Amino acid sequence: MQYTNLGRSGLRVSRLCLGTMNFGWQIGEAESHAILDRALAEGINFVDTADMYGARDYEGTAERYIGSWFAASGKRDAVVLATKVYQPMGDGPNDRGLSARHIVAACEASLRRLGTDRIDLYQMHHVDRGTPWEEIWQAMDRLVAQGKVLYVGSSNFAGWHLAGAQAAAMKRHSLGLVSEQLKYSLLTRHVEMEVVPAAQALGIGLLPWSPLAQGLLSGALRKHRDGAAGRSTSHAAARVAEHREVLERYEAFCDDLGLEPAAVALAWLLARPGVTAPVIGPRTVGQLDVPLQALETTLSDDAERRLEELFPPVGNGGPGPEAWAW
Repeated sequence: MQYTNLGRSGLRVSRLCLGTMNFGWQIGEAESHAILDRALAEGINFVDTADMYGARDYEGTAERYIGSWFAASGKRDAVVLATKVYQPMGDGPNDRGLSARHIVAACEASLRRLGTDRIDLYQMHHVDRGTPWEEIWQAMDRLVAQGKVLYVGSSNFAGWHLAGAQAAAMKRHSLGLVSEQLKYSLLTRHVEMEVVPAAQALGIGLLPWSPLAQGLLSGALRKHRDGAAGRSTSHAAARVAEHREVLERYEAFCDDLGLEPAAVALAWLLARPGVTAPVIGPRTVGQLDVPLQALETTLSDDAERRLEELFPPVGNGGPGPEAWAW
């Protein structure tokens, strides 16, 4: 396994992050535990979840499954544990968002479900335009001072949100954000205009979610032809018509390389500037095989150029303002 620092922090994490959005939604507790066992055995020490993940609202099922795995395995100290706050976790008006009240209450609830005394990376699941950064950082700093949170990250932020959050943290002499979890793949490259360069300038590590574009980059066309489509590719079928031509060329290109499409997509992301670890979401133990192969895959310059032709960047390419101006 390969490891790297999470952003500018000293925290070392695996180059793949195990996402658990399917825990409690697509798979049960036993299957979730088996995936955690395999991931840790392969050296994946970075596990990402959220308080709202699970089949039923407000129950925090994914966190509960991870907590029961910690209790059974005794492996809490081997894992860099990340979870999130923002989404509704109750019917009350203060059971959501990033108010100081909700941040503290949600953290305490996550700790109980996870059966741990600390969250290694506590991520804001979305920007809260109705709460000032001073209030947000007051709550986060309190949790850090209490040892309940070690690092703070964000998710789904715009570039200027990263800058604003970091400026407010600096005024408080806080470390601020060390990571941003963002939607980023060969098919979704708009973040390269502002979010990626902002994160790089601020020392914020990038954790791409949906790195396979909801299954479209995992060989979706081939799986449908072979009758092997699962949930993710079935979901992608509603969108596949829009991208069919480029996906046909992409899958043919991957065949020429002798590589699985998912491995190529992940290898491309792993080589992007600022990327710490793509967040993968397997539903079976076997679905970890191809992401692990991606760690050993190095794309040639010619392959990189071909991928740029197939999936060109937004605008004129590169960061703004060059992406849309001169």
